[in-house]
Amino acid sequence: MRRDFFYIPFSLKFLLLLVFIMFFGLSSLFMGIVISTFMKIGFSTEDAFLILILSLLGSSINIPLLTLSSEVPVLRDRYVRVFGVSYRVPIQRLMRNETVIAVNVGGAIIPVLISVYLLTQFPSSLYPAGIGIIIVSIITYFVAKPVQGVGIVTPALIPPLTATLVAILLPLFIQTGCPIDQCRVITAYTGGVLGTLIGADLLNLRKIKALGAPVASIGGAGTFDGIFLSGFIALLLI
Repeated sequence: MRRDFFYIPFSLKFLLLLVFIMFFGLSSLFMGIVISTFMKIGFSTEDAFLILILSLLGSSINIPLLTLSSEVPVLRDRYVRVFGVSYRVPIQRLMRNETVIAVNVGGAIIPVLISVYLLTQFPSSLYPAGIGIIIVSIITYFVAKPVQGVGIVTPALIPPLTATLVAILLPLFIQTGCPIDQCRVITAYTGGVLGTLIGADLLNLRKIKALGAPVASIGGAGTFDGIFLSGFIALLLI
């Protein structure tokens, strides 16, 4: 096969410029989606932009809360040499393991503060939002999976989809006492955030120390962690 059939039709500088434009365009599109999504719950454009910036900056900050200690049985091999022959003897030993529980600023603290702010600003939505948080917490707890050496892992779409469905269906079956649109967006967001926090993290704290993870961060992977994304996706879908 002739090599002259495979070539870049433009210069390397122009290719890098195209990549930069594409990256900048996608970043701007993402920022626009995030800002318009937060404007659904009453934030101004400036406030929504500030939330996004603080979440991005806070995603790298983990605040340690406590240290959990446990003794984990570990199987190791010991070799005994007799008459020039080595024999493998498995020995079980207890190793002390410590896991630092931390909370991520961008992935947990900021979404929780937003949820608390919404519930205090719109107290009439507290009842449906509370039901939504309970339902999302229960479902998230049952789908969350402890992973050795990692922590608690939750399917990414189940909490926000649950929060969205609850927010849509709940006003049809109960008297919420607040405007339907307002109840739906607040129930969706708080259910996605607080439901994920309670169901995936808080209810599974006792399991974490046995998983051997050195650090377990609530809101762990920062802005794109389950807590932030659950609230954002639920708000986007509602």
